[in-house]
Amino acid sequence: MKYALVTGGARGIGKAICLNLAEKGYNILINYNSSTTAAEELKAQIEKLGVKAELLQFDVSDREVTRKNIHSWFENHPDDKLEILVNNAGIRKDNLMLWMEDSEWDQVLNISLGGFYNVTKAALDTMIKNKGGRIINIVSLSGIKGLPGQTNYSAAKAAVIGATKSLAQEVGRRGITVNAVAPGFIKTDMTEDIDEKQYKSTIPLKRFGTSDEVAKLVGFLASEDASYITGEVISINGGLL
Repeated sequence: MKYALVTGGARGIGKAICLNLAEKGYNILINYNSSTTAAEELKAQIEKLGVKAELLQFDVSDREVTRKNIHSWFENHPDDKLEILVNNAGIRKDNLMLWMEDSEWDQVLNISLGGFYNVTKAALDTMIKNKGGRIINIVSLSGIKGLPGQTNYSAAKAAVIGATKSLAQEVGRRGITVNAVAPGFIKTDMTEDIDEKQYKSTIPLKRFGTSDEVAKLVGFLASEDASYITGEVISINGGLL
């Protein structure tokens, strides 16, 4: 039985990724922290596609809880294989550095960067033993070019980009690819407070992207068609530079 674990999988881009991978025949592990109703609804939606879906509720920024949950899943599924890990969990706490609260810095770094480390570290040993797999990290345009008011978010995503490139070199010999997907402005709950009319004029394609478009790129990187791609950061931003 082949599985894909998607962190922050209950809503937005994470939800679209779960559905895309389910359509490709993967059983899905939906990680979420507080969106219980959304996670349960997604589980039912995925199971209608003829594959299994399991809910893993934990805060990716909590290292011990994360390790306990992931290790417990491996222990309870000795004959199943985690083939895909998508590190999608993240939050925005936008503010200018001058006025940024310590908590705004810590929360964003702990979830986006700390969560990447905590989840990947817990799953990596088993993926290495299986001699194959895909690790796909959802980063951001902000981590590539930086955006004002997002020093915390930019720092977290830039760090994950660096980690992506390093980890790809460490595990490539074991048949594991590690890549990052860097969305620009995507219509999700996280961007509801952003005025599309104000920003779309700066985007060559003159619109925000969709979660499904991001999910299709992730689906490609998870497939055998992308077996020789690793250590890359692929932007999906409508041409925004």
